Order: sequence, then C-alpha cells, then structure tokens
Amino acid sequence: MKNDIIKKAQKLSQEIAKRKSRPIYNYNTGKLVHKKQLEFHKCQKRNRWVFGGNRTGKTECGAVEVVWLATGTHPYRPNKKDTFGWVVSLSTKVQKEVAQEKILKYLDKSFISEIIMNSGKKNSPEYGVIDTIVVKNVFGGFSKISFKTCEEGREKFQGTSLDYVWFDEEPPEDIYSECVMRVLDKKGDIFGTMTPLKGQTYIYDKIYLNPTGDPEIFCMFMEWNDNPYLSQAELARLNSTLSEEELTARRYGRFIMNLTSLVYKEFDPSINIIEPISLPHEYYDNISIDPGLNNPLSAHFYACDYDGNIYVVAEHYMAEQNVEYHASKIKEIAASLGWPKRKDGRLEALIDSAANQKTLSSSKSVSELFFENGIAVNPNVNKDLFAGISRVKSYLKSADGRSRLFIFSSCVNLIREIKSYHWGDGDRPVKTDDHCLDELRYYLMSRPENKAPKPEKTEIQRDKERLYRRIRNSYGR
Repeated sequence: MKNDIIKKAQKLSQEIAKRKSRPIYNYNTGKLVHKKQLEFHKCQKRNRWVFGGNRTGKTECGAVEVVWLATGTHPYRPNKKDTFGWVVSLSTKVQKEVAQEKILKYLDKSFISEIIMNSGKKNSPEYGVIDTIVVKNVFGGFSKISFKTCEEGREKFQGTSLDYVWFDEEPPEDIYSECVMRVLDKKGDIFGTMTPLKGQTYIYDKIYLNPTGDPEIFCMFMEWNDNPYLSQAELARLNSTLSEEELTARRYGRFIMNLTSLVYKEFDPSINIIEPISLPHEYYDNISIDPGLNNPLSAHFYACDYDGNIYVVAEHYMAEQNVEYHASKIKEIAASLGWPKRKDGRLEALIDSAANQKTLSSSKSVSELFFENGIAVNPNVNKDLFAGISRVKSYLKSADGRSRLFIFSSCVNLIREIKSYHWGDGDRPVKTDDHCLDELRYYLMSRPENKAPKPEKTEIQRDKERLYRRIRNSYGR
C-alpha cells in the first residue's frame, strides 16, 4: 500500500515536471509577466487587434491564443471540445518562419494527432510548410489549425465556417472581409497582431478609428517597454540608431503617417477610454454643444469627481437636423441620466458663440431656438484654440503622468475624432471632423485651472511689503 502511494506520488511529480518544461506552461506564469499580453487574452470581444513594434511580444499573443482555443485550455474564455481556425500569414515564407514556428513552439507534441504537409515531412514539420494540424482537445474532441497565406488570393478564403482567424500581420482588405464572413455562422473570433508599417490603411480607418462604434472591436498598442523580457541595454542601443519614423512603427507599433502629426499624442485608449459606469449625480457638471445644421451637431455630457477627474458620459452626434430635433435628443439623454435642471425646468449647456448668430432659415439665433426648446445655452466660452488644445493635453496626461480625462466607450464619435485629429500646414490642426473636439475644449476651458499654490512669504518679505506701503502712504499715494 505504501509503495503504491510512493509510486503514484513519483508519477505525479514526473508529470508536473514534464508539464513545467512545456513553453505553454511557462507563458506569463513566472516573476516577469507581460501585462499587455494578458490584457489581450482576457478581453472578451470578438475582433481584437494588437498593434505592436518588433520584439514586443505581439506574435506570441496570437500563437498562444490559437493553441489554447485548439486544445480547449483557454483560461479566460469558454472552451469547446473541437474548433476549426485559420492562421493567415502574408506569404509561405513568413508562415514558415513566424506563425508556424510559434504554433509549434507552444503546441506540445502530445497534443498533435496528425499533421498534413504542403511540403516537407510531417515528422519534422518545422522544416516544411504545414497545411493543417489536427489537435487533441482536452474535452475528447479534435480541433484543426489550418495555415493559409494571402498569396493564395481571396477565392481560397471562401466557403468555410470557422471558430477563429488569426492574422499574423495586416492582410489585404478583401481577404480580411472574406474571413469576417467565415466566422459569422459560429459567432467566432477575429484577432490580428501586426506592426503598422503601411501607415493609415483600412485597418486604421475601420478598426482603429472604429467609425461605426462596433462594440466588439478591441485595439491595443504594444511597445518595447511593455515586454519585460527585453534587454534594457539593447533597447537603449536601438533607440539611438533608429530614426523617429522607424521608432514610430518598430518600437511603438504606431501608424507611421499618423503619430508624428497627431495633435493628441497623449491619448491612450487603454487608459482614456473606459466602459460606462454609474456615477453619483453630484458629479454631473455640464453639457457642451458645438452646433451644426448641415454639419454634425456634437453634444456631450460631462461629469467631474471631487479629485477633478473628468468623465465624458454620453454623446449626441447628428447632421442635417434642426434645433428642435437636437434639443429633443439632448433632453432624452438627460432624462435617462437623471441630469439636473434649472428652476425653470430647462437644461443648461455651453455652446459655441457662433450660436448667437441668426440662421438663414430663421429670424432667431440658434441660442434663442435652444432656449425655446428647453435648453438654456451659455455662448460665453473660451475659443482660444491653442490654449484649449494645451488644456486637453494636460487632462489626457498631466506633468506627473496621470490622466484626468476618461471617455465612456459609448462616445464613439469623440473617440474617433481624438484619435485622428492631426496638424496641417501652418502649424494649425486640420479643420475637419473636429466638432466633438471643439466642444470638449469649450468645456475643459470652463473648468478652473489647477495652479500650484503660491509659496509662503518669509518674514523679511512681509517686512519689506509693510515698509513699502508706509513709504507710499507718506507720499499720499
């Protein structure tokens, strides 16, 4: 009996040691943890993208995600007993040297049931080109990981229902669109890991800016400092040898054509965008409006806590509507939030001073029309462009590195504008698609500016002031 217990303990110890030797077991489980990788894996959204520089650990994310989904061992998502997914690379060469190599690194051989090769031998798949790996699933089923390349063309991406697609680097738009259709039936996942070397492509427009406000889209940036396994000495050397443009993409994973001209470089979606939360009504502060008739009218609801943190809690954004329509929508949002009113029952709001001008279609100004429709607007706003931009920057990231501006994810138009707002010629921002940003500035400029307290005067300074006052009084001044 005692010998049986010892044998079982030895066998268990051997199994534990065996598992600990597997790369997948050691992924983000030691003293050093890559927090951005874990954030990606924990995210429950169905269209996730990591924009990362070289050697930031972004490809590891995709490979480990595939292995977890195939084996049924994902620690943060519901698992299935069998899955079918595609790993999409730009070319056969890239597939072999990057995505395929990473999958084989993290997929333990004990989980492999069969390997189908396009070229090479299946008993040494790392030296050939893999078509499909059949994977044993811990729930008793079998999963398939198939490898595809963009060289094959869109037609080769048709007709199959998938549980997931991993894009290792940015695919052509037609292939991306085709793969979105492939996961539709199973409500599957799209995830991509890429260095945006091509600049502002459709991925920038459709995914990063997310103009439709798709709640299933998730984006994050990953840079060298996020990877705890990189040598700081090597990073310092590379920093000194690369140009600013190269650093933009290869270190920070940013869109090359964008970062150098962005107005609000301080904006960090992972910090400044938050999911809607319930706030105390005493935090509710003001509404700010940038009026528009043919152009969009933008209105946002702003709250401020006792520490001076600003929350953008709701949004109304619409073009080609009259004041009556806009006022009704703003009042609907206010009612849903329980927003405070004046004693006469009207809402209060800030508005661009241009609202005092009369429109061609009315003998009354926009301000007067809003007042008649239940909103008392204050057009006395500070419209100084550069002071306003500076104030927004200070709320996005203060001198001590802290953010004081938090935008609810439901405010999709403000988020889109702040991501894309950029400098033009003549050292001024491009005056387009900035309606939300105008009224954001009006609001923040209405807030009292936090200034450092004046240093306390010494007794000598106070004596000098008293003496100065006596001298002035003696001369009757």
